[in-house]
Amino acid sequence: MDIRNIAIIAHVDHGKTTLVDQLLKQSGSFRENQHVAERAMDSNDLERERGITILAKCTSVVWQDTRINIIDTPGHADFGGEVERILSMVDGAIILVDAAEGALPQTKFVLGKALARGLRPIVVVNKIDRSDARPDEVHEEIFDLFAALGADEHQLDFPMLYASGRQGWADDVMDGPRKDLSPLFDLVLRHVPSPGLDKEAPFGMVATILESDNFLGRILTGRIEQGRARMNMPVRVLRPDGKVIESGRLTKLLSFRGLERVPVDEAEAGDIIAVAGLSEATIPDTIADPALESPLPSTPVDPPTLSMTFRINDGPLGGREGKKVTSRQIRDRLFKETEGNVAIKVTESPESEAFEVAGRGELQLGVLIETMRREGFELTIGRPRVLYRTNEETGEREEPFEEVLVDVDEPYSGVVVEKMSLRKGVMQDMRPSGGGKQRLTFLIPSRGLIGYHGEFLTDTRGTGIMNRLFAGYRPHAGNIEGRRNGSLISAEDGATTAYALFSLQDRGTLFVEAGEKIYLGMVLGEHSRENDLEVNAVREKKLTNIRAAGKDDALLLTPPRRMSLEQAIAYIEDDELVEVTPSAIRLRKRYLDPHERKRIAKSTSSN
Repeated sequence: MDIRNIAIIAHVDHGKTTLVDQLLKQSGSFRENQHVAERAMDSNDLERERGITILAKCTSVVWQDTRINIIDTPGHADFGGEVERILSMVDGAIILVDAAEGALPQTKFVLGKALARGLRPIVVVNKIDRSDARPDEVHEEIFDLFAALGADEHQLDFPMLYASGRQGWADDVMDGPRKDLSPLFDLVLRHVPSPGLDKEAPFGMVATILESDNFLGRILTGRIEQGRARMNMPVRVLRPDGKVIESGRLTKLLSFRGLERVPVDEAEAGDIIAVAGLSEATIPDTIADPALESPLPSTPVDPPTLSMTFRINDGPLGGREGKKVTSRQIRDRLFKETEGNVAIKVTESPESEAFEVAGRGELQLGVLIETMRREGFELTIGRPRVLYRTNEETGEREEPFEEVLVDVDEPYSGVVVEKMSLRKGVMQDMRPSGGGKQRLTFLIPSRGLIGYHGEFLTDTRGTGIMNRLFAGYRPHAGNIEGRRNGSLISAEDGATTAYALFSLQDRGTLFVEAGEKIYLGMVLGEHSRENDLEVNAVREKKLTNIRAAGKDDALLLTPPRRMSLEQAIAYIEDDELVEVTPSAIRLRKRYLDPHERKRIAKSTSSN
């Protein structure tokens, strides 16, 4: 059977997973009466909740006797480790762009990678049924984007379709019949080349996705680059440097059929398969016939730009809410994560019972923490830090920069420009984007964006949209002012009382409510001034035998400010930690004892 391998590339929420649903349905991959969840490819709980794709996934459809393997790629640059590997498996790509929003940064990130690999993409302008659709302008934007990313003349001559993934149709003209997705299927068969690989050479494939299965053990997915794979055939595993790390047999050979993986006896060059039976092989190793002497080429992955410290939860409430609390359990889980997620690096920290975890961004590391939290882990997380490097030629210290694209209502553009400049951001472009909105482009150090997203939403009354894209390393931009307000710190252990909190409301914004368990050194709120303030939030009203009318009326407490995991991680300062358990997110000082905090602060200032 003829084969086509394609990736679907799009910015977050531009509808690629919904489009894949429709491709599966219209190709007959589902039975008429089969119940399938909406956004079937987003199978992970976190993906469904956040509405984003985190893990790349493969599916397969048959159209006119041709098997089309479709890979749904993550849209966030934070998950770029997934994207780079995926593109090495495909011969074509569908670029999906929202008809109203146009080409946004994450489209740019993945498209740049695809063009660099020489792929000739198909452009699909999706959500054409939106009332604010502007397809002609979006077409121009896409052409400009291709040109800016260095596309050659063949890539610039891209075919384009107009579509509605939700309604399940695509057409090559705006006012076409709008029946189904057959124009897209036919265009894939015409435009995307078949793999054209050597089927007679010794078997070889590069592992690009690693996952674990309760029954089959480690499963490695990749495209067969040459030869044929057969059940139980002997293979050996080569690292990219040529070192042989293990020999074994392919105990299971799985091919993709719709959303399912089905066992097959044989697969040939060009097909995407999953194999089991190897205990040491990982990404991006070459799994090959013993006759193959050297490893196949694999894609290098961009280095991590951000690091956090993962520690055991050594607070007074540690071990009460989670099942996995020891440093050994945390260590095993983190190193297991690095096997399948090549964009994450884990090293032992100089601190006792702590680990340095480096990744692409706050979102990627936030997803890892949330996943571990749901698995029953208790952790304390330090403030994110960017990873610097030294330029080998000039000896200059360099830091990661990001390109930030902001869509904001015109009245709020001034405050965004002001806040960005305070964080060493430089405006590159400013243009109207329709509907009374401005589109602003900035170049800013990655550390300037830590903790800014929540402030940005407040400044724009929740209407602003901010998209980020890694823009490489540049010379250090100088000092950036951090959080201006100090913390309200608990001076006692116990449970908070309404009486005590009522009197603290004037001192700042509280993060806790009445009846909550707190401990010495826990951060209870944000002080209205710059200094930290130790407060007693467990104080009870002294009882007397005198009662005055109206004295015991219900105390009105302002609802506490609750932070999401990412907001809490971005909010803390260097001397604070986020305590993460399956049932709570708390902020605390790194050193709980007030005397120790003063001693450390004194020694730091004297140095």
